[in-house]
Amino acid sequence: MDLWEVLALGAAGIVAGAINAVVGSGTLITFPTLLALGFPPVLANVSNNIGLVPGSASGAWAYRRELSGQRSRVLRLAGCSVAGGVIGAILLLELPESAFDAIVPVLILLAVVLVIVGPRLNRLVAKREGAPPHGGVAVLVAVFFCGIYGGYFGAAQGILLMAFLGILLDEQMQRLNAVKNVLAGLVNLVAAVVFVFSTEVAWDAVAVIAIGSTIGGQLGGMYGRRLSPTVLRGIIVVVGTTAAVRLLVT
Repeated sequence: MDLWEVLALGAAGIVAGAINAVVGSGTLITFPTLLALGFPPVLANVSNNIGLVPGSASGAWAYRRELSGQRSRVLRLAGCSVAGGVIGAILLLELPESAFDAIVPVLILLAVVLVIVGPRLNRLVAKREGAPPHGGVAVLVAVFFCGIYGGYFGAAQGILLMAFLGILLDEQMQRLNAVKNVLAGLVNLVAAVVFVFSTEVAWDAVAVIAIGSTIGGQLGGMYGRRLSPTVLRGIIVVVGTTAAVRLLVT
């Protein structure tokens, strides 16, 4: 890559890392950048996924205080994310790109709607007699399918996770965001392992995105963790809607 391409991709990596730490959908910054630089779609998707792994770890570390007391919750959900991520990565390698492209914007818009109505649905779920205090089977299934989605494409995985976690778990938004960062990072990691051993990777692009996303993850965690639940929910809605529209018109 030329110097200007490195700078452009590095800047995209910083923005993506910050967005992933606060909301999710950072892929919608780096993935189009890779396409604009001439990388084929599948190679761009694979390289982007691997490059964002360090950024996910950086964002999770930045939110470590919000993870306090949630070890059992993270461990319970992690297996579902890992299993889903592996399946999603295999689907990316085996299915044609067109097979999933049509439904991605729909899933993102669904996530946005779930985030908007999440507080009300959360109250309704909490009022159910005998409702599981930690989301029960429903949250495990939701996290599993979010893992499949994330392993396949990754964009808005964080938004989907925040939507379902916000509805199914009685917890503060920032603490759920910390859990989201860990789960999304695990999906990226296991998908990256599958990709490394199964397909071609543009390692120069991976390195640039990795450095940028690591910096961005810290910046996002530094400022994003100070946001109120209302502001955080608003950011999710704006980013999610923009992402869906962007995919529909491309």
